[in-house]
Amino acid sequence: ISLLSFLVFLRYQIYYGYPLETYLEYPIIIAQDVILLFCIMHFSGKTKRALFYAVVFWAGWYMLTLQKWIIDLAMNLCTFVSAASKLAQLQCLWQTKDSGQVSALTWGLSAYTCATRIITTVMTTNDLAVLIRFIIMLILNIWVTATILHYRKTKKTD
Repeated sequence: ISLLSFLVFLRYQIYYGYPLETYLEYPIIIAQDVILLFCIMHFSGKTKRALFYAVVFWAGWYMLTLQKWIIDLAMNLCTFVSAASKLAQLQCLWQTKDSGQVSALTWGLSAYTCATRIITTVMTTNDLAVLIRFIIMLILNIWVTATILHYRKTKKTD
């Protein structure tokens, strides 16, 4: 699902003609995910299924821009899905009351990235949908980070 979200976000940025520097990391992230998924399918003997998914993604890439409302709706749905995944992470942390192997540093870096993306979006495109997305993600990333730190178990040393 994260790959789909990255694809929609990339297509949204290209559709509206935003400067390359506002979305340059997304093609790299997408390429990494595609290579990883292909390797997983190849080594699990499902290479033909990978071709099917590639065709579906390619068709979706084209269909996203058939109408302006489609790409706008897809962008808003991706924000909703991303927020839902972070809320699911929070729910898991609250239920277990243990941050386990979850990295506060990783979530903190995600919050930092969202904060910087808010600044760059305001300076370059000032797109409301993108700003709302990054503001929501920033709040949720900070919340998850704080929850991880709250439930972190301290190790006693002798």
